Amino acid sequence: MIPDKTMAIRLSPDDDVVVALADLPAGTRLAEVAVPLPAAVPRGHKIALRPIAAGAPVRRYGQIIGAATGPIAAGDHVHVHNLGMGAHDQDYAFSTDLRPLPAADGARQFMGYHRADGSVGTRNYLGILTSVNCSGSVARFIAEAADRDGWLADFPNVDGVVPIVHGTGCGMSGKDEGYATLFRTLQGYARNPNFGAILLIGLGCEVMQIPDLIGTGRLRGDGNFRYMTIQQTGGTRRTIEAGTAILREMAAAANRVTRQPAGLDHLMVGLQCGGSDGYSGITANPALGAASDLLVAHGGTTILSETSEIYGAEHLLTRRAVTPEVGAKIVERIRWWEEYCARNGGEMDNNPSPGNKKGGLTTILEKSLGAVAKGGTAPLTQVYKFAEPVSERGFVFMDSPGYDPCSVTGQIASGANLVAFTTGRGSVSGYKPTPCIKLATNTEMYARMSEDMDINCGDIISDGVSIEAKGREIFEMFLRVASGEKTRSEDLGFGGAEFVPWQMGAVM
Repeated sequence: MIPDKTMAIRLSPDDDVVVALADLPAGTRLAEVAVPLPAAVPRGHKIALRPIAAGAPVRRYGQIIGAATGPIAAGDHVHVHNLGMGAHDQDYAFSTDLRPLPAADGARQFMGYHRADGSVGTRNYLGILTSVNCSGSVARFIAEAADRDGWLADFPNVDGVVPIVHGTGCGMSGKDEGYATLFRTLQGYARNPNFGAILLIGLGCEVMQIPDLIGTGRLRGDGNFRYMTIQQTGGTRRTIEAGTAILREMAAAANRVTRQPAGLDHLMVGLQCGGSDGYSGITANPALGAASDLLVAHGGTTILSETSEIYGAEHLLTRRAVTPEVGAKIVERIRWWEEYCARNGGEMDNNPSPGNKKGGLTTILEKSLGAVAKGGTAPLTQVYKFAEPVSERGFVFMDSPGYDPCSVTGQIASGANLVAFTTGRGSVSGYKPTPCIKLATNTEMYARMSEDMDINCGDIISDGVSIEAKGREIFEMFLRVASGEKTRSEDLGFGGAEFVPWQMGAVM
């Protein structure tokens, strides 16, 4: 058999492995491997280019992804049976790889909803925000009443009603890190520009008190904000009746806001990946990175998150930090996570998930190196805690778990008015009030789940589309969706179950 150069890809001259681009049977000859494959290797999985001694580092992307747990022969399938974490001390080299982006080619705009605080929304929802799980059902009852009564049809500029319910807000400390995180998250949602109005509902006796959330001022600068408690209003039925009437009044005000031109400095995109596979770091993630660079060059903001999924690749971010102090914040978050996992009996290398491994990812180091590619090449301008308001433009990082719904929840609370989500296995989700663009890493999954995917990035491999061209395609979709084009997840109605605040601390 003549070796076929199209069946595997080597990502860096320094790599010890190639990645299979198809399911390869035993006996397959590859151009860069001296021997026929001794066993079958699935698509997206790794193949050794040469013999690797036990304990020796293994490289992909030109970076160490782990160490051989036993001798590996040329042509062997490299995966969980013979590759482990190994040592991975990093040289953070703060701010030594700063590369300012070239000037953007012409000013671009999107059509958005301008808010009183200067932010701009990509959607115009009415939000029913809850302070505690105990008010969640009532929030849903009010949203259902609005849909059932049909009065939303009178307000064509309003996208709908979103009940924001969750499973916490009481049975918790009122002064620890978990409380502060939930507090920021709820305040952040109330202020997200994709909401044209917010009705805040509590029970009344919970730890997360509504007067504390509101503070000395009001949560929204436009004044289209109301609050109530079920206990003070007189119970479930009276709260539903009062809440429905209030929501209709706020809908009239929200409806008066129409889409107007806005510069891309008002666009803030959360960068996410979930259900990753061996193609994620080859296709969709670097393509999203190219789109991120385009948006940043036009004055916009992109947010990389999932701290547990940059572990082992954080040095690629610290080197791009605008100052050593910003880079040090990344390291501080990594150290916090190591301590957080230790005190809760977890491990930082608990990732990849079973689905990730089936798709070809072996260690968290390998997964992280692919995940960081979503952030492109722009300088890292700031690092934020979970749900902390993003105030610096450009490429930033927000601390979060790798659990996608939780991470996106933090990004939206931080101000994201758009989300871009890469997936190789086929994640299905949506994140009201913020539209989510789904990017497939491989053509096979895109064809199988085309009703859930917005863009196929698998054609980078299957059709030879360049990373730059695919990044431009994603960037153009940013602008169309920001201006009102519906995403697949919006068409399917996702977004009612994906508000997942980060719960930490004792439940009492």
